[in-house]
Amino acid sequence: MTVAVLLVLLITGYTALYTVPSDSVAVVLRFGKFQEILPPGLHVKIPLGVDHVTTVPIKRQLKQEFGFSTPGAEDPYQNINPNNNIRSFAPNISPRENQLQETQMVTGDLNTALVEWVIQYRIADPKNYLFEVRDPAGTLRYVSESVMREVVGDRTVDEVITIGRQEIEVEALRKMQALSSQYVMGISIDQVQLKNINPPVPVQASFNEVNQAQQEKEKLINEARRDYNRIIPLAEGERDQRIREADGYRIKRINEAQGDALRFNALFDEYQKAPQVTRRRIYLETMTEVMPSIKEKIIIDSQAMGVLPLLNLTPNKNQPLAGQQIEGQKP
Repeated sequence: MTVAVLLVLLITGYTALYTVPSDSVAVVLRFGKFQEILPPGLHVKIPLGVDHVTTVPIKRQLKQEFGFSTPGAEDPYQNINPNNNIRSFAPNISPRENQLQETQMVTGDLNTALVEWVIQYRIADPKNYLFEVRDPAGTLRYVSESVMREVVGDRTVDEVITIGRQEIEVEALRKMQALSSQYVMGISIDQVQLKNINPPVPVQASFNEVNQAQQEKEKLINEARRDYNRIIPLAEGERDQRIREADGYRIKRINEAQGDALRFNALFDEYQKAPQVTRRRIYLETMTEVMPSIKEKIIIDSQAMGVLPLLNLTPNKNQPLAGQQIEGQKP
């Protein structure tokens, strides 16, 4: 009898002790009524079914995937699993077909896109998470899908596939969090991230051709901009250089003309003072400049009847002028 009592006490004491992980809290129910929330660590409960403890991972980031599934996922609500109650209205449809149905969305321009996305969330209020909504994780899946269809339906297929991804993520996050707060699910959504977005399979080839054409257009535009940035500055530099050269030549010609005018005026003033002397000096200066460039020189006396056989004025190197003596020759 004593051994049996000790064994019962030992089992009772063992079942009364429990440990809460560091990333979780313990929600204690006493006779099915909420009692308290305990922090991580070692705790004691009333055994024999009086206290019931539920561990809620409030510090762990959870996620749900739409349109695809990660192998080995432990969360039954992370993706569509035939073992849970999600999609119970279509039990004969395979998970892959359910995933395809999740991704099929109609855009604002009445096109179809296959959208895959992920939401990351945390349990912010364990009490509300357990007692306010019967199936908070499953409800979150329906909320997420409904919001994503609404946000995608407000945009064109080009925006959904290309430039509108970030806007869709921000707007979907805001609306999902608003609905989660409205339904008092005790969930805080941290991030909404779009994954693969593709057109439907029957039009995928045509859509890829359109994308290739757009990429080719962008490539040609970038090449044209590259050539523009290379040629235009060079042409502008040459233009500026020629403008500066023309300005320099203009200034040079103006200065030369002004100098010639001043020289002519000064010469004219001297000419007026002594015309004969000035005329003679000009003649001699001109002949000094002209005569060295003339090879054959003939001097004619205006009173002579013929050409005078005068001196050779264009000597060779070895032939001296008349009146000169070659070095080493006796006079």
